[in-house]
Amino acid sequence: MAGNDLGSLLGSLLGGGGGAGQSGGNVLGSLLGALMGGQGGSGGNGSNPLGGLLDMLTRSGLTDQAQSWVGTGENQAVSGAQIADALPDETLRKVAAEAGVSPEQAADEIAQSLPRAVDRLSPNGSLPQGGSLEDIIRQQQL
Repeated sequence: MAGNDLGSLLGSLLGGGGGAGQSGGNVLGSLLGALMGGQGGSGGNGSNPLGGLLDMLTRSGLTDQAQSWVGTGENQAVSGAQIADALPDETLRKVAAEAGVSPEQAADEIAQSLPRAVDRLSPNGSLPQGGSLEDIIRQQQL
């Protein structure tokens, strides 16, 4: 599925090869896949749900944190509880079920890995435009 492929890409972007990077990547991949409607996406905003996720976090009062991840300064931390409050319950439950963890664990993993993933995907201080999220991740590989 798209979420698993995306999870692998995110895991490698986060420095995975196993361990926490891969685990966080899988949860993020499931989350972004759920936000895309489970589709691989082709064109339009549906193929790159990262901006939509950041908008969701901003609307939930996490503006400073989300902006710090995209910006070139230090990344501000976010808690699993803040992530759980920002995401729709159904989405978080679906992501947790796909990852085989509790919703609380999924929120914690997202809180740990999302700032670093957004930071790595926005090296110039802005989110890349155009192309699918998978293409953007591949372009950012070091």
